[in-house]
Amino acid sequence: MAIHYASDAAAAAAVHASLPGEGHVVVHGDLRNADAVREMVDSAAASLGGIDVLINNAGVFYSHPIQSATYEQWQQAWTDTLGVNLIGAANATWCALQHMPRSGGSRIVNVGSRGAFRGEPDSPAYGASKAAIVAFGQSIAKALAPEGIAVTTLAPGFVETDMAKDHLTGDSGREIRGQSPFNRVAAPHELADAIVFLASAEAEWASGAVLDFNGASYLRI
Repeated sequence: MAIHYASDAAAAAAVHASLPGEGHVVVHGDLRNADAVREMVDSAAASLGGIDVLINNAGVFYSHPIQSATYEQWQQAWTDTLGVNLIGAANATWCALQHMPRSGGSRIVNVGSRGAFRGEPDSPAYGASKAAIVAFGQSIAKALAPEGIAVTTLAPGFVETDMAKDHLTGDSGREIRGQSPFNRVAAPHELADAIVFLASAEAEWASGAVLDFNGASYLRI
């Protein structure tokens, strides 16, 4: 397994140390930089002897309400958010495909968001990037199926992560947890379990699908 990080080397090292077995690697790269993405993926593939599964899980979220953000803040938020959440994921996918066997069984799992469907008024770039990753996943699911590569998208709500920590404290946290009839948000291991299934051989026929994973906090038809 290859663990990618952008800035938190200590966290990546901790994940690496927690993995069973040997042969795991840590790779670094800014997903906004196309050359860095290619170098990162090629390095991972060289260390692992190829790539069978790609999980596009990297994401950033910046507050930039259209009513209050300056034009400079607005532009930067769109550039950074799309650069990581969409273009970075698309570039990582292209690069990983160069190392995937075409004999069947490879998997690509994109991590989207319920924000793709419900809207994100405080972070429109985030909502747009996650809507686009859904469309991207469905497009390449059709393109890659003849080569035995299945592509799916997981669309979670809030998860107990460092990125969401500020939102999940105090009154804001209580309101967010109350959006789900379970009165909680997801634990990271629950997403991991879902991703393991989507990356498995049993999930091939789900290719092109989007799995809502938000504890009934947002429902759509």
